This record gives sequence, structure tokens and C-alpha cells, in this order.
Amino acid sequence: MELEKRIKLDLNSAMIGKRELEVSVLRQLLAAVFNKEKEKRFELFKSKEFEEGRPSSLSVAGAPEAKDIPLTEEEMIEVISSEAKKRTEAIEFYVKGNRPELTEKEKKELEILKKYLPQQLSEDDVRKLVKDAVEKTGAKDMKDMGKVMAELMPKVKGMADGNLVSKIVKEALCS
Repeated sequence: MELEKRIKLDLNSAMIGKRELEVSVLRQLLAAVFNKEKEKRFELFKSKEFEEGRPSSLSVAGAPEAKDIPLTEEEMIEVISSEAKKRTEAIEFYVKGNRPELTEKEKKELEILKKYLPQQLSEDDVRKLVKDAVEKTGAKDMKDMGKVMAELMPKVKGMADGNLVSKIVKEALCS
């Protein structure tokens, strides 16, 4: 099932079940998706093709609605990952600020979002992928980090935290 449809169905279910936190998180997520669709539509209009007066597949009457330019599954995962990252960062700040009630709320929100992300890679899996990427690119030191990350990120996108990947790449290149 398409990810956005699944989120909308889960939102309806949460509304019927009066699960307020889940309703709130899913509404925020759908708002982020809508904003990403608007951004995508704006980029389309900025494109050279549109400027030249050849708007392919766009209605003659004007701008299509955001729903007419849906996000790909990969773009959906990016949006969800971004929302999850916001929660993770908030958890860190609340822990430092000794705010356990807010920390718990953010952790619950993060768990709701994780249901829509692909299975996360373990640290060992990431280490194996980093090792393969270092070998494939022939990287020898930190100045080659960009090459390794460029090779690696498409493989781990949405399945591993970028900070973790970066840390492991640095470890691999420094040793």
C-alpha cells in the first residue's frame, strides 16, 4: 500500500480510537508531506521547461494542486526521516534540560513515526557497508570522505542515521 494512503488510514483509525498523540503526530506528518509537495510543485514551475512556456502535463488553466504532483516513496521516506530526526534532536535537548515529561512525549512521537520508516540497519551492517564503500572508492584518508559518503548514502538513505554513518566513515578513514 502506498505510504501516504497508509498514513491517512492510520490517522482515521487514530481519530476514531481517540488516540490524541497519534492524531497529532500523523497530522503534523501529513502537513510536512503537503509542504514538500508544494515545494516540489514550485520547483517544477521554476524549471526551464515551464519558463519557456511548455508546461508538460500541467493544466492549461494554471497551477495544479499539490495532490497532482505526489511524492515518490523515497521522498515520503525523506519527509518521515526528517520528522523523526526533529524528534530525536528534541529528545537530546530535553534530556539535557532535565525535562523528563517532554522527553517521554517526544519518544512516543518518534515511535509512531518509526512505524512508517524502512527497517533500520544495525551499526554492524553500516560498518560493513562503510568498509565496502571505502574499498570501492579507494579512500585512504579524511580528504576522501566525500567520495565515500557519496557512494554510501544512496544505499543507506532512510535506513540509517546520517550522523552514525558519518561517524563510522570518519573512524574507518582515521584508522
